[in-house]
Amino acid sequence: MRVLHVISEMGTGGAEALVAGMAKAGEEFGWESAVASGGGHRAEALRVPHFEVPLARRRAGGVVRAAKATRTAYRAFRPDVVVAHNVGASAVARLAMMPLRRTPLLTVFHGVSVADQTSAVRVLRRTSDAVVAVASATADRLREAGLGSVTVIRNAVFPMPPRVDRFTVRSALGVPDDVPVALCLARMEPQKRHDVLLESWARLDDRSVLLLAGDGSLRRSLERHARDLGIDDRVRFLGNRSDVADLLAAADVTVLTSDWEGMPIAVLESLAAGVPVVATDVDGVAEALADGGGLVVPRGEPTAVADALRSLLSNPDTRAAVAAAGTDHDGHTLMKSYDELLRTMLDGGRR
Repeated sequence: MRVLHVISEMGTGGAEALVAGMAKAGEEFGWESAVASGGGHRAEALRVPHFEVPLARRRAGGVVRAAKATRTAYRAFRPDVVVAHNVGASAVARLAMMPLRRTPLLTVFHGVSVADQTSAVRVLRRTSDAVVAVASATADRLREAGLGSVTVIRNAVFPMPPRVDRFTVRSALGVPDDVPVALCLARMEPQKRHDVLLESWARLDDRSVLLLAGDGSLRRSLERHARDLGIDDRVRFLGNRSDVADLLAAADVTVLTSDWEGMPIAVLESLAAGVPVVATDVDGVAEALADGGGLVVPRGEPTAVADALRSLLSNPDTRAAVAAAGTDHDGHTLMKSYDELLRTMLDGGRR
């Protein structure tokens, strides 16, 4: 089965991590995979064909250019099925295939803001033969917005062991081994609410260090905000990183303060690494941490985030107990579900 993944880019986000994992794990299920995207560090590490596609950026001209490049990828790879990751990629993929032979299109819906739900459903109805939601709460929102048929396949991770030990990573970052460390793996965009995280960090003691792995349009303003709060010496802006497993080895806790999420890969990576999580109570986060593995806090409340971080960073026994209760989200199980769905679509069925 020839599977073409279409995604806006292959950088540090959770959807990108899923695509990279699926492309590699697909070999076990008889997939020949390829990826069409705007590039990024994950694209450079792929072991399957990659086709360069310019970013659409929600502009008509950009969508047309992206669709033309995706059509070139489609003709070159000749997939049996196309998997588009998120709504924009779904629109680009369908437009690319319109004058060509009919190929099933599956959209993996990773999530949008509540305000964008209705418009997302309109696009999905017009473009997709089937839709997968990465969390039950995300599927419920789609149904409430009027999308009739949604399959839930919860996100999972394909963990890689760290390349170096905790001490080596911390030494490279200039962090002593006895200093409490929290790690946030997130793009610096409004959804992720780094402002809330920085305000919570200002409420903690002056020994702990916060590592921010990721980049985005808000980075400069967040750096200014950290300086204004007087915590810039305790916050490290690391930029985009490809060594997530190493950073997790160096961390005592991970933290995510998003306003909304689907099923965040950053939380699942933390659970797989045995690192406890502090995260806001939004959609798939609550599902991921339903059995344990972290502390869930209200969104937009720095004091609640600070209290949760303090309870974990100050007590190794508490951290160990919380982490031990977490549940791994198995990549093999996820791949079995996608393989069954895609082969059903190829056989003419729809879910």
